[in-house]
Amino acid sequence: MTSHLPRSVRSDARDNRARILEAARAVFGEEGLGVPMREVARSAGVGPATLYRHFPTKQDLIMAAFAEQRRACRAAVQDALTDADPWHGFRSLVERICELHARSRGFADAFMTAFPEAMDFAADRERTVSAVAELTRRAQEAGRLRPGFVVDDLILMLMAHRGIQDAPGAARLTASRRFAAYVIEAFRAVPEVPGAGAPTPLPPAPRLRFAAED
Repeated sequence: MTSHLPRSVRSDARDNRARILEAARAVFGEEGLGVPMREVARSAGVGPATLYRHFPTKQDLIMAAFAEQRRACRAAVQDALTDADPWHGFRSLVERICELHARSRGFADAFMTAFPEAMDFAADRERTVSAVAELTRRAQEAGRLRPGFVVDDLILMLMAHRGIQDAPGAARLTASRRFAAYVIEAFRAVPEVPGAGAPTPLPPAPRLRFAAED
């Protein structure tokens, strides 16, 4: 049926969809998933009817808006599992997941909550947890990851990481990278393996202020 529509109509529909997705990524990414659909429509410069014609439910919009982040998450998991060095794979996965979450509050919310109808997000989360479990086993056998680390520590880390969303946008990614470096050092086993080396230097500290400061 779409092929019989005038080309200008099809082009307008594509443009509207693209604007809606761009607006949703920006609004959800900065303010989280609690933003009403009408706010996304307003930001996209379209009416609510146009928004719902493309995305009948908020869940449909969230899934489409964060498709790229979900692909990046799957790639991070796959790269970590295929890394010949399990400790390097573990570290890279922590760093990349933290960065994905820091770049978008909406994606972090969707990934962490995985509300019941978001089966794809739940699958992404389970895939990540399974990867961490396998990397944990390998890195601990290699003597690089502290014996006390458990997979639940990943969830604990991401829960703590969500606090970074309160930082100013310009400092958020810098703060996330420093946070990831700290937790990686906390997860590292005390160097007992020849060649393990000293702790890795931390990234630069972000310039942050308390919310109450002027």
